Amino acid sequence: MNRSRIVTTGLVVSALLGLTDIVSAPLTDGEHPPWMIAIAGGVIGLITLVGVFFAWRGSRVGMATVIVTRLLSALTAVPALFVDDVPGGLRTVAAVGIVVTLVAVAMVATGLRRRQTAPAEAF
Repeated sequence: MNRSRIVTTGLVVSALLGLTDIVSAPLTDGEHPPWMIAIAGGVIGLITLVGVFFAWRGSRVGMATVIVTRLLSALTAVPALFVDDVPGGLRTVAAVGIVVTLVAVAMVATGLRRRQTAPAEAF
């Protein structure tokens, strides 16, 4: 598979974010983030890794899976920006994670564009 550097970088960043979701799930105190969010994040991270595996092998469905799961992961972090009892440090981590996720999604999404083929010449 001939991947661009942008797509490759996006997949690597997405894989790292997925691993972070998986590893951070058992480390929660149950309050920040709540258990349900942490478990959902771990599952989303695992699905991201499966998507990265298939995307790495050239699957467009794998790339779409990475994009959707990363956006869902970012969506689970949004409430941390608005809930009052979230510590400032965790709020900053959530904001940085959302931004990095959006950049990674944009990078992977470039791989979903159809390649232009040269038009056939008319006689």
